[in-house]
Amino acid sequence: MKWTMLLGSVLAFGTVFSLPAKAEEQTMIAAGGCFWCVESDFEAIEGVKDVVSGYTGGHVANPTYQQVSSKDTGHYEAVLITFDDDVVSLRELTDYFWRTIDPTDPDGQFCDKGEPYRTGLFYQNEEQKAVFEASLAAVKADKPFEADIVTEVMPAKTFYLAEDYHQNYYENNSWRYRFYRASCGRDNRIEELWGSVASKQYH
Repeated sequence: MKWTMLLGSVLAFGTVFSLPAKAEEQTMIAAGGCFWCVESDFEAIEGVKDVVSGYTGGHVANPTYQQVSSKDTGHYEAVLITFDDDVVSLRELTDYFWRTIDPTDPDGQFCDKGEPYRTGLFYQNEEQKAVFEASLAAVKADKPFEADIVTEVMPAKTFYLAEDYHQNYYENNSWRYRFYRASCGRDNRIEELWGSVASKQYH
């Protein structure tokens, strides 16, 4: 089933469904390399209600995984995070995000290279932009490494939900997921960069 996130609504088979209307619920779009890992990291956070994997930032409508993997669509592998901001704030989630990625790599993340695996934050309004930029400025001032941060803060584009088999991959294929994550060197590199302030919510 293909779903398309249109910044505030979900389009499925030509029918538009509103996102949850509760004032305390917000969404955040982030790219941090393999979306299996980003989904896993954020679903561990109290106050996060749902995380879905998908594609955003590119120029191809309704992309498939095979198209995005060809590294010719401009899309990032990304996640859409729905959270209760009475429990966890956008700023807290953004600060956490930095410490789950290698923000110094312009070519991808860990063993995954190419445009789908770049990092980025995608703001849906000016308030989110301000939060992302303030968090980025704080990280630049306090980072425990010398390398420059290259992760970009960008306006959100259409978010396309990834295929069903990518959703909750870390739960549905736990052995394969753990093997991939370890062999890709994700956690080792994060601890190398961030040391004692690395986010340690890994599954």
